[in-house]
Amino acid sequence: MMAATHDTVDKKVILRFSPELVEQPIVYQLVKEFDLIPNIIRAEVSPEKKGFLLLGLSGREADYRRALLYLEEEGLQVQSLVEQVSWDEERCTQCGLCTGVCPSGALYLERPSLKVCFEGEKCVVCNMCIEACPAHAMRLDV
Repeated sequence: MMAATHDTVDKKVILRFSPELVEQPIVYQLVKEFDLIPNIIRAEVSPEKKGFLLLGLSGREADYRRALLYLEEEGLQVQSLVEQVSWDEERCTQCGLCTGVCPSGALYLERPSLKVCFEGEKCVVCNMCIEACPAHAMRLDV
């Protein structure tokens, strides 16, 4: 594992693939050409062959920046996750609406109590829970 220094990064990005790029070895290129360590957090390919990939990337800052340019030049949509969603448990009314819209499983109902739980490291910052929450217990931190 890479030791953290002042010029290393550990960031999350969302990559969206067009059907033409779904079968390309993008993650392999991030390792081989840019010396980055990927952590695939979530990946999906729709029936229309559109791809979605949530990646954690670790490595040198300069390599990370070069890799982002490469990804954009290849035609991928790249969204850097510098924001995060937080949950105010005291404000939460436990209605569960947020769990029904959460695509990553970061918000879920614990069984058998049906208590709302939030695992922030799974969050993809889609903001759907913020819009769904009538108690305003979910907020975007920038």
